[in-house]
Amino acid sequence: MEPVFVAPNWLSHPLVLYPTILIALATILVRVQSWRFGTTSKAQRRIVQADPIGIDSKASSRPSAKRLPGQWIPVDFKAPDPPPYPDWDVKSTKPLPYRPFKYGPNYFVTMGLRKGNFDEWIELDNEFLKFHAIKKERIEVRGDKCCKTAPEAMDAAIELLELLRDYLPKRYPSMFVATPVGMNNIVTGEQFNIVQRPLAEEPMRTIGRLLQDDIAIMMEGSDGQYYLKSGSILLPGFWKLEEKFNMNLSDIHTSGNVPQFREKLEKGMTNFFKRVMPDDIVLRNNYFMQVDDNLAWSDSIGPEDSDHTGWFTAQKNKVIENHWFRSERQSLRRLPRSGGVVFTIRTYFHPVTEIVKEPYIPGRLASALRSWGDDVANYKGRERYQAVLLEYLDREYQKQLDSGMITEDSQSPLKYPY
Repeated sequence: MEPVFVAPNWLSHPLVLYPTILIALATILVRVQSWRFGTTSKAQRRIVQADPIGIDSKASSRPSAKRLPGQWIPVDFKAPDPPPYPDWDVKSTKPLPYRPFKYGPNYFVTMGLRKGNFDEWIELDNEFLKFHAIKKERIEVRGDKCCKTAPEAMDAAIELLELLRDYLPKRYPSMFVATPVGMNNIVTGEQFNIVQRPLAEEPMRTIGRLLQDDIAIMMEGSDGQYYLKSGSILLPGFWKLEEKFNMNLSDIHTSGNVPQFREKLEKGMTNFFKRVMPDDIVLRNNYFMQVDDNLAWSDSIGPEDSDHTGWFTAQKNKVIENHWFRSERQSLRRLPRSGGVVFTIRTYFHPVTEIVKEPYIPGRLASALRSWGDDVANYKGRERYQAVLLEYLDREYQKQLDSGMITEDSQSPLKYPY
């Protein structure tokens, strides 16, 4: 029987054969060592650990990847110092025009994550004082219902305070000034001491006063799942911190009847939380319709303290002036010392009658609303407002066509999420 492989004649020459063997052995040794000690290149890791979210899967080369669930190993990472926000002013800097909806006819349920920039972690604008006043009142009136931290997440909450103390005075120097013990808000006159122990107030209350964002911190348990253990949820619109506190990630979403969570979101979200590292920051946007003008809590779905809230309580087909566009810009990052995963949830809230003045918006929003499947439509309450809203959007779309602002065969040149 002939051998399976016969070496070519030139390979049998000693001057060729010996170097070839040495090169092959060296290649094998390098590969073994790189896998053993985690020194594979990014390109190699992408091949081995395909990343559908677009974040380099770097965990294989980091000590924290070799830990037990719930036992975080601190990582030595500090984000670059952010430059000052260009020409930022508390009176004149307008909210960013997020319009995170797409033309139909197809609507896809996805995590919708994209890479972010640490410089742009926190977004403030000329609605800061309005948000601040609402948050301040809700902290005083509702207290622990909106702001609380479990003992096992206290270090993470304090770590977040420290990161904000480092970030805010550099990014927004006309509002925040660093001090030896924390920072001052020179617009509101507030002083924040973050080094005294015990702290003057629950850390999530302080964070609520610093930002327009709501905040949630997820901590990993010994079972490898992530639990909501700290939050400053003052402007939620449709959900309550007291109901979700201590829940794991999956239960938070399934208890809220998030469409297609089990089928399309749970696995990817779980994997993301396991591998996100402190030098990653990701963003996502979402949107809802609301049929009242209450930023903090949409009282059209029922009183905030009621046990029975939902779209089923909302008055049907209110006049168009009661229709508001609510969107969120969320960021996610891991805290390097504690290992907590921080959500920032920044709400943007505009009357529909205002945003329809923008080119393409009436037609694009109408198309998006019509593209929702029944599960998404039920989740977002479309049955309660679609008759009035869609008729209005169609009419405004026609006005833009008639005026020459847009043409029928054109679409918005702006890229998602604008």
